[in-house]
Amino acid sequence: MSLKVKIIEHTKNPERVIAAAGKLCYSSAGVDDIIDKLDENSTKKFINMIMSYGHFSTIEHVSFTFAIEGVSRSLTHQLVRHRLASYSQQSQRYVNLKQFEYIIPPEIEANVEAKKLFIECMEKDQETYDKLVDILKKVALNALIQEFVSKNKLSSEKEITEKDNKKLLSNAEKKAIEDARYVFPNACETKIIMTMNARELMHFFNERCCLRAQWEIRELAKEMLKAAKEISPILFEKSGPKCVNGPCSEGNMTCGKAVEIRKFYLDKRS
Repeated sequence: MSLKVKIIEHTKNPERVIAAAGKLCYSSAGVDDIIDKLDENSTKKFINMIMSYGHFSTIEHVSFTFAIEGVSRSLTHQLVRHRLASYSQQSQRYVNLKQFEYIIPPEIEANVEAKKLFIECMEKDQETYDKLVDILKKVALNALIQEFVSKNKLSSEKEITEKDNKKLLSNAEKKAIEDARYVFPNACETKIIMTMNARELMHFFNERCCLRAQWEIRELAKEMLKAAKEISPILFEKSGPKCVNGPCSEGNMTCGKAVEIRKFYLDKRS
């Protein structure tokens, strides 16, 4: 499954909100008066000014909500380390993955032997998961039936209604997949909705657009930046890895390609 990134919601008129917030800090005028006087040119000029001053608190007033699909659990383990954000991820505890999708790393995809081994492993994981679900579901169902019969003082399980039986089956499956999911690999595809304010997004792009970031989260960051720029081109004009707007901060771990990276992101601004 290929990577899919979409902004499903964001602060309305984000750049105007930031400019209004910034101007309020330096003006004796009321909010309505400040907003009424903001046009496209004055908004851009003021945002550029407060960004050059490092007055980043004002950009925390706007947020962006991303719907992300076609990524691995390996990626989301990294993603949630960005703590100034809100996340809602597809649950393996409540969703029975009867045919789970998985992400194949490019280096494995490009090697016939490696890809064959990888796919065999994924298929084995699915087979094991399915078997574990069946085994654990039977055990859980038997325990739930006995508990239900005892609690409701029934003479036998034959007195359980069809409606209650369906509920018991559903609960047994939930208990089964809760433990069976432990066999799933980091490659398992997942879906996640994430909300970040603009300041945290800029930090995210600094860290994850860098060539030293892991390949999958780097591709995600690039797609997120592309989507954010479509909505707020002024705000994210200078976003990207740290080397785009200054020296590389990686020290001896630098990729040594700051010139090429800078050119790539500068070209993307036009």
